[in-house]
Amino acid sequence: MNLSAPAILIASRAHGESAAIARLLTEEYGLVAGYVAGGRGRQLRPVMIPGNAVEVELRARSDSQLPFARLELSESRAPWMTEPLPASAIQWACALTASTLPERNPYPALYSALDALLTAICHAPSARGWLPAMVAYEAMLLGELGYGGQKPDMAGDFDAQFQAFRQLHRPIRDHLLDGRARDVMAARVTLGERLARMVGG
Repeated sequence: MNLSAPAILIASRAHGESAAIARLLTEEYGLVAGYVAGGRGRQLRPVMIPGNAVEVELRARSDSQLPFARLELSESRAPWMTEPLPASAIQWACALTASTLPERNPYPALYSALDALLTAICHAPSARGWLPAMVAYEAMLLGELGYGGQKPDMAGDFDAQFQAFRQLHRPIRDHLLDGRARDVMAARVTLGERLARMVGG
């Protein structure tokens, strides 16, 4: 696989002493993975944050080989990772995407929706400005993967929107994750607890 494209970094894990394996969502190629030499080093550490928008170049000698990846930062979402609620939302959206989408299947609508969701999380004055986008993204993910997921009515107040968020918990757990990756669902629980503090406020 050889490609060059805009992407959203949705997961990064350590590999060896200083490298990392990055998982990225692209519009044209879907979810792709690559080996990033020096990905845990001082120079690339700010780039390797889930949620960041990047330009990725992947190069591999064969389709069976994990490609080498070169990443260039396009938009950093790192400043919001120090704020508990936005950080929880970014972590959940990225972890859900990385845990559920099959590799190399394009989902252009999901790519656009995730990019819009992350932008809303980072720029809305509060969760009231991005919670409808989060619920819409989760419902879209359910729909794209064949589990229904009709977009809930988000026209009500924040309390009603939070209830719509809660109602998607079981379908996501039972269908998208199918009992796997409890740590991934733990990220949604943490987000839900932080959102709950705003209910009625």
